[in-house]
Amino acid sequence: MSEGQKKTKYSATRRLLLKQKLLKKAGVLLVQEQSNKVTERESVLSERVPPLKLSGLSVQELQELCKELHRKCDTVDEARYDIEAKVLKNEKELVDLNAKINELKGGKRPNLKRVKKSADAMLGALTEAKLSSKADFKSNLKTVKKDKKEEEKADPGDWRKNVESMSGMEGRKKLFNS
Repeated sequence: MSEGQKKTKYSATRRLLLKQKLLKKAGVLLVQEQSNKVTERESVLSERVPPLKLSGLSVQELQELCKELHRKCDTVDEARYDIEAKVLKNEKELVDLNAKINELKGGKRPNLKRVKKSADAMLGALTEAKLSSKADFKSNLKTVKKDKKEEEKADPGDWRKNVESMSGMEGRKKLFNS
């Protein structure tokens, strides 16, 4: 037999039968787990919240009972709010710490794509890189032609003559005219 095809230990019908039995067992366990959760919830609620005895109570006693229940609701709400605040704070800390971890790792790295190159192409790229590193870089630069006006401005000649000719109102007129 070839390496790609391996002989299975079980036939297809046997595997299907085993799969069906596993699914039935998982369904039974799931139903049992749900019923256990319901009974556990009911037992916890019966322990924490005693049944109300409203029969035979006067109006004054009912009002006191309502006030007491209201205070208990307030304390439970405060505790729930405190717990929610702690959870939000912890979640924010987790996000910050994960960001710091990613920053220390160097951020998110992109997936690299595999490039197929033949051996000749790789050798050619290596030899070109070596040759270009030894090449004269000035030969690759562009040559720029200067205009005659730029040459005259670039070479002012004697600076004393230039200062004397530009001084006063005549010099300012020359600046505006040019």
